Amino acid sequence: MKDPLKATTKIGFLGAGQLARMSSLEAFRFGIQVAVFSDRTENEPVQFMTPFSTSGSFESVDDMVAFARKCDVITLENEFISSEVLKKVQQKSGTPIYPSPESFALIENKLIEKQTFENAGIPVTPYKLVTSISDIEAFGETYEWPYLLKSSKGGYDGYGNKTVKNIDEAKEAFTKLGGEAGHDILAEAFVPFSKELAVQVARNETGTVVYPCCETVQKNHICVAVLSPAPIAEGYQKKAQELAVKATEAIDGKGIFAFEFFLTENGEILLNESAPRPHNSGHYTIEGCITSQFENHVRAVLGLPLGSSIMNAPAVAMINLLGTHNRPAKADKMLEALEAENGHLHVYGKVQSKIGRKMAHYTLLGDEIDKTYHQARELTKNIEI
Repeated sequence: MKDPLKATTKIGFLGAGQLARMSSLEAFRFGIQVAVFSDRTENEPVQFMTPFSTSGSFESVDDMVAFARKCDVITLENEFISSEVLKKVQQKSGTPIYPSPESFALIENKLIEKQTFENAGIPVTPYKLVTSISDIEAFGETYEWPYLLKSSKGGYDGYGNKTVKNIDEAKEAFTKLGGEAGHDILAEAFVPFSKELAVQVARNETGTVVYPCCETVQKNHICVAVLSPAPIAEGYQKKAQELAVKATEAIDGKGIFAFEFFLTENGEILLNESAPRPHNSGHYTIEGCITSQFENHVRAVLGLPLGSSIMNAPAVAMINLLGTHNRPAKADKMLEALEAENGHLHVYGKVQSKIGRKMAHYTLLGDEIDKTYHQARELTKNIEI
């Protein structure tokens, strides 16, 4: 986008959850209007923030074309959409979409994603498309049990994937994930790893900015905490950053991207998954870096110069606050966390809390990562949402 940045400039988000909400807050700082397109029946976090809210289907080109024509640029909050639909929306509306439909097509499901990065010379976790019970059994014999079965499209936070320990569990998971109905199911080997890592990359025509390599702490396939920088040797951090930039370039990405890696027990770094949008592993950047992933998301898709990813403190820990009750949402027992000098609470504005649902996060800045992580856990252990 060229100067000037008009007050009527409107950025449209496909998806209206907390990722779009936090990006919208940065758009508002630039005086930019925000529009959102939601495919949910319930009110979502961004819909309370803007009068430009549209509901429709991610499968309806007409719905999204009508939305796109009201915007100067469109960007993504999730991957629950097809690249072919995005291409048609861009062509018919004339509104640019970033990441581009062509970039998105290279990573839009887990099978294509693996093939794209493997073809670019980036090491990935061992995988295979499985279409039958004999495929499932053969994968277990080759890579040993247990392993992971994943829906190729749409899985997140433990949904759409299942750890299988034997052939009976594999058959059941294959059916539940839609394998017998013709859905693409991916088998993925378990890799003996010492750490799970993540790196965010912002890229547009003005340049590329890579964020620090952080560690993600997982429980039941859900990220529960992020430590930045990752408590690993600097050489491993740099390698993960290099691979993240290489992966972004492999898809000619414009926008903000996140890449998740395994650091194996024998010192390899394997790319596990990517996301063409802001990512949970980058929430710490709001206070933890000079320019957050959300601000660089907005800058990137508008063609503005990208901001610095240098950290604001030697150590930053982020704790995901998951729903503790099935009830209307409310944050309770949070005073201790708010009283901490360098602590920052973000509540997402979801109306309904559900056990295990991502409802908020808490970021603590400090001088040493292990100590900061311990303090953050203590400060948040009693919070109920």
